[in-house]
Amino acid sequence: MARRQVPTAEPEVRRPADREDVRTPPLRPHDYAPADYADAVVRGARESGVSPVLVMTVLHNEAYKPHHPLLERLWQWWKPGASFGVANMHRATFERVRRSHGLPGRWQDLRDDPAFAIRAAALYLRDLDRLLPRRHVRRYTRDELLALGYNTGERNMRAFARGVPPGPMARAYLRRFRANRERAAASLPDGGTVHPVSAHADTEV
Repeated sequence: MARRQVPTAEPEVRRPADREDVRTPPLRPHDYAPADYADAVVRGARESGVSPVLVMTVLHNEAYKPHHPLLERLWQWWKPGASFGVANMHRATFERVRRSHGLPGRWQDLRDDPAFAIRAAALYLRDLDRLLPRRHVRRYTRDELLALGYNTGERNMRAFARGVPPGPMARAYLRRFRANRERAAASLPDGGTVHPVSAHADTEV
């Protein structure tokens, strides 16, 4: 039986031609700060028409594992179905976003290009916003439902909007989202209030 070979050096990486010049996530996980990507968050949110605070808070929620490209390669070696990039996007989700928006590059580029990963995440949140009904239960804000959709998928998001209770993992994600939101806003210009919260206004039922 062939054994897995642990990567010992960084292979050459093909990046999208329009890659933005942003900082590579640090090798030491404790040195990683989503606030370092505030400019990329604002650009991605502006393009997508979603709240920069929403995008930044999702980055905070997804900061539970290392994001340095080499560490993400090791993570995938250990867990082949792992997600990539600072926003932790799975391959199937990325492929849907790529096809819908004509994105350049590959899923693997998410681990090497934080700005590309943030742009893809913001576009996915826009797609979720278009799929979320205008009317939803009172206990969640629209951004909270979009964050739950990012974490659990469109079908679950729509169920939560109707009042179906989320499971333990989704509830934990929502608690982190609420806890991280103020810090996320503080890391953005003007508290992230430059752009509208989403493409639709909240309507609660």
